[in-house]
Amino acid sequence: MNGPNQPVQRKQSMAVPVAIIIAGALVAFGLYWSGRAPASNGPAAASSQIGQTNSLDSIKSVQSTDHILGSPNAKVVIVEYSDTECPYCKQFHETLHQIVTDYNGQVAWVFRHFPLHQRSENEEEALECAAAQGGNDAFWNFTDQVFQQTNSNDSLDPSALQTIAQSMGLDMTKFNDCLSSGAYVNLINQEKQDAINAGAEGTPYTVIFAGGQKIPLTQGALPYEGMKNVIDVILKNV
Repeated sequence: MNGPNQPVQRKQSMAVPVAIIIAGALVAFGLYWSGRAPASNGPAAASSQIGQTNSLDSIKSVQSTDHILGSPNAKVVIVEYSDTECPYCKQFHETLHQIVTDYNGQVAWVFRHFPLHQRSENEEEALECAAAQGGNDAFWNFTDQVFQQTNSNDSLDPSALQTIAQSMGLDMTKFNDCLSSGAYVNLINQEKQDAINAGAEGTPYTVIFAGGQKIPLTQGALPYEGMKNVIDVILKNV
């Protein structure tokens, strides 16, 4: 017989089991990447664990300054700390686009900065400079084009940033002034430090917000099927 306190007790008991359920689902799906040799900034030292991090207090909830694709009120919000020159991030970028599209309002995606390559910090400043002129849509447009054009690992010619900005119709004087000013260096470094404080060891580093919980996904760039499995488990259990 259901008692009056049962819903509260169930909610409180979900925090740890959800991560365990996700881990079990991934094992069953055969997606542990422990045999894959990571790049220097690969998926969190190729960790095959969920929830093994330092304190997640540094991972902030969705902020008004965040760049979000989808509704901030979605049941599941994927907060990704990314590096524009990371090959795993390039793959994961396409995966998350497909996830947000396929879940049609149930899942949103927040992009935060975690530059580890030599050129990625300047590239990520360019993303912010695009957003300064064109808002959230310009941010995502610019980000998509950077990932499409780079072959990763510092392969994107820096002049491509101006080419992308021109193709978007941005004011080039404002864009170049912004890029040379270093106006967003502190923001980018702070987001990077937040991820490090949470225990991130590589990119992409992802924390999923759902049901009032923060669920770290330390496996890095899961393919579409793996992320779908994770999202399905969360939607059923939170």
